[in-house]
Amino acid sequence: MWSIVEAAGWPIWTIILASVVSLAIIFERLISLRRSVVAPEGLLSQTLQEYRSGGASAQRLERLERHSPLGRLFAAGVRNVDGSREVMKEAIEDEGRIVAHQLERFLTTLGTIAAMSPLMGLLGTVIGMIDIFGSQNASGTNPQQLAHGISVALYNTAFGLIVAIPSMIFYRHFRAQVDALLVEMEAQAVKLVEVLHGDRRNNRQ
Repeated sequence: MWSIVEAAGWPIWTIILASVVSLAIIFERLISLRRSVVAPEGLLSQTLQEYRSGGASAQRLERLERHSPLGRLFAAGVRNVDGSREVMKEAIEDEGRIVAHQLERFLTTLGTIAAMSPLMGLLGTVIGMIDIFGSQNASGTNPQQLAHGISVALYNTAFGLIVAIPSMIFYRHFRAQVDALLVEMEAQAVKLVEVLHGDRRNNRQ
């Protein structure tokens, strides 16, 4: 492996650094964007049950906020349950924008790596071509410099694509996963509003 890195020249280090960052982001997002972590099943019924049995105490709201991103939306809604339906929805929407930003964390960096890795490989290709042309002199061709230039050009191109392709695949996957989670969380938050305000209307009757 080290012989390949030496043959690829110094431009390969930029691609290696990009690959390390890309892998770190991919593993972090695979763990953080699990449905059981972001929007656990049964949280809506649990929240409604706790609210009906004990109201919206500060301790319960704090525990709900720490539970999951979906719990943060529910906590924002329950905290404003005494207001109108519109006030409750606005509180959830405000918190939802913060949650969406956190779910999309690092995805811009991953997309940038996916787009820039082929360009890093192209830079190595250009540098390799410069070495190839530099191997030509009045006395003939320097075989060692020619071989090194070809290695730099080919290895950097290959490694740039190797980093870019999986980075782009996971970037698209995570974007779709975040969108799906946000839609599901929005639907559950709306249901929370409807149920709680329906309960309040029923209690007044």
